[in-house]
Amino acid sequence: MPIKPQELVTVDRITDLHTSSKDEVLEEMIKLLENSKNVTDVEEFRTKIFEREQIQSTGVGVGMAIPHVKIPSISDFVIAIGRHQAGIDFDSLDKKPTHIVVMIGCNNSQSGDFLRVLARLVTKLKEVDLQKRILEAPSLEAVRDLFLEEGVLTP
Repeated sequence: MPIKPQELVTVDRITDLHTSSKDEVLEEMIKLLENSKNVTDVEEFRTKIFEREQIQSTGVGVGMAIPHVKIPSISDFVIAIGRHQAGIDFDSLDKKPTHIVVMIGCNNSQSGDFLRVLARLVTKLKEVDLQKRILEAPSLEAVRDLFLEEGVLTP
């Protein structure tokens, strides 16, 4: 099934983060996705997100983190986007604050699409100008529009 960014990037899945710890941010992001019809077992989703972080931080550096899981209880892609103006310590590889968090869940049969989406996310979001525009966007709708216009999730 082809990925349709316009269906994945919706305003109800975007938030301004205000919490101060990595675990709180993860919980806040999970809450954005827990009511999705594609997440059939929220507790497994939560458990696997936190287990993944224990293995290695998904704070990839350059101001972004991409917590993610591929599990059978997710029927199709789900994505949540958070922006944190002050930045938080996400145990990032470069030890710098994280400002943009994109949480991804997908079915474990979607590995190919997942890798393409992940590569595209990292490529686009490491652009300092795009990060700045996302952080300065006046509304969550404007954040959504930037993700769609810039093809951030288009594999």
